[in-house]
Amino acid sequence: PDERSMVCALPGWPMDLAVSAPGVPDPHDPDTDGEGPAPLTPPDAEAWGPAQRRLGADEIAAQWSAWREQIDDTQFPLPGTTGETVDAAPGEVGSDAESDAGNDIGEGQGNAGSRSPRHPGVRRALSEATAYTRTPPPPGRIRSSYASADTRTLRVDGPGWSMVARTDDIALFLLDEEPGTVIPVGRGTSLPGLLTALDGLAAQAV
Repeated sequence: PDERSMVCALPGWPMDLAVSAPGVPDPHDPDTDGEGPAPLTPPDAEAWGPAQRRLGADEIAAQWSAWREQIDDTQFPLPGTTGETVDAAPGEVGSDAESDAGNDIGEGQGNAGSRSPRHPGVRRALSEATAYTRTPPPPGRIRSSYASADTRTLRVDGPGWSMVARTDDIALFLLDEEPGTVIPVGRGTSLPGLLTALDGLAAQAV
């Protein structure tokens, strides 16, 4: 920056550090005396909130196969399997995906037992994700990354929710109101079109 530039630096550090430099003292931020922003700190692993939810969704996206193995496909039929109805045009974005909200699968639970009622938080998240296809959100809310030759991994965030999905598979939701819980949504008839539309809006990473 030149002499006419202004730089604002926030105190603290928002990430855990796992390295150290011998002979270099630990970083120090002066006391704020109650004025100015609080120093940045890493998200508390023992708490649950938007930061932890987004980090959890990022971890699921990175470890999709391990999480996907915990879900019983008989309760979330994929295209062409018994139990799926085909009454929507391919690529159509509608609200039917809301009806495919399935079992709650918490971390380490494995396959869930009986089908739970439609989760209102998931219905809201699906509605807001569908609204993104009509009114695109700010950059960064929808991200798409390479999964395979014909598949993308989607990461979508909204107020109080995060979604992880593969464009050829189901979607997984995390909600602020459900700490540590991963809620799958079956592919159904409308989810494929929604995922395709979101992928078209995404900031894509190679």
